Amino acid sequence: MRFSSLLLLYLLFIFSACQGGKKQMVPSQVGDTIPLRYADNLTLVTYTDYTVVTLRNPWDTLKTLHTYVLVPSAEPVPEHLPEGTVVRTPLSKAVIYSSVHCGLVDKLGAFGSIGGICDLKYIKLPAVQEGVAEGIIADCGDGMNPDMEKIIDLHPDAILLSPFENSGGYGRIEKLNIPIIECADYMETSALGRAEWMRFYGLLFGVAAQADSLFAEVDSCYQHLKMRAALSSVSLSVVSELKSGSAWYVPGGRSTIGRLFGDACGRYVFADDAHSGSVPLAFETVFDRAGDADVWTIKYNRDRDMTYSDLKADYIGYTGFKAFKERNIYGCNTAKVPFYEETPFRPDYLLADFIQILHPEIGDLGGLRYFCRLEEK
Repeated sequence: MRFSSLLLLYLLFIFSACQGGKKQMVPSQVGDTIPLRYADNLTLVTYTDYTVVTLRNPWDTLKTLHTYVLVPSAEPVPEHLPEGTVVRTPLSKAVIYSSVHCGLVDKLGAFGSIGGICDLKYIKLPAVQEGVAEGIIADCGDGMNPDMEKIIDLHPDAILLSPFENSGGYGRIEKLNIPIIECADYMETSALGRAEWMRFYGLLFGVAAQADSLFAEVDSCYQHLKMRAALSSVSLSVVSELKSGSAWYVPGGRSTIGRLFGDACGRYVFADDAHSGSVPLAFETVFDRAGDADVWTIKYNRDRDMTYSDLKADYIGYTGFKAFKERNIYGCNTAKVPFYEETPFRPDYLLADFIQILHPEIGDLGGLRYFCRLEEK
């Protein structure tokens, strides 16, 4: 028994010594967290040789959607890296699926890093259209079924796309061994939270300083506009969007648009709704809540601007709204203005529009950028 006890103690000593040696060989680093003011689903931590980017799963906030380890391409890959997708930065040739992110990369001064795009028909940026026409940017086809041969021939260093809940993955492109950057910024529930993701994209494209500067400008402008709205004595109620089929998808009270109306000091009729996305409601339900709203904002995509006659022809029920009767409807024709391209990362532009609509006495904000009053015919 005595020999067995001594042997056990000896083995425990050897095991402890080995474990201690292992920890000394691979010391844990302490990183510096980059402070973010508004983004809830993004964490950035810098280390000596790399940066770790953690995306929280917006559909299950107790889980991680993706972890990226950004390593400068000019340096060798460190031996001991945390788990995650290694991305060599700055990206020099990326495939980008969305017009929104193409526009941001352009604004950050890294347009030359766009090597390919998907869904060209939805990308209105003239520079992208020209780049594709001249063969500088590859048209990689439909985002749901991209041209694999073109992507392989391009040899991109990353693919930027938007994730969706229960999408089942990204199909064949996952087998190409190309880092897939999941652009989940659209799942942030505040306008500034989404805009702050530009700091992540700045790190990816090697323009972190430009991204930090642009976001600081957006944040400052947004806060200044909020203060202007708060000083107004006007208080108008507002409803938004149109019926689509059998349902009217209204922005939830905690959605980006719902919160923008609040920051513009408008009385959004669904402000008490707890949803952070759109909520499908019956026309009668919307009319009961919003029939007396002072202002109505709508978005649509048409060759020509919508009129009151068009609204009446589309659905006679619209004519019962107070805003229709008093001709206080503002429309945004997304076929003519870059609403979807600009507002995700310049929410201050959209806030300025809402403030001018909801506080018409404020006349020094430069005029409406996206919306305009509906004409009769």
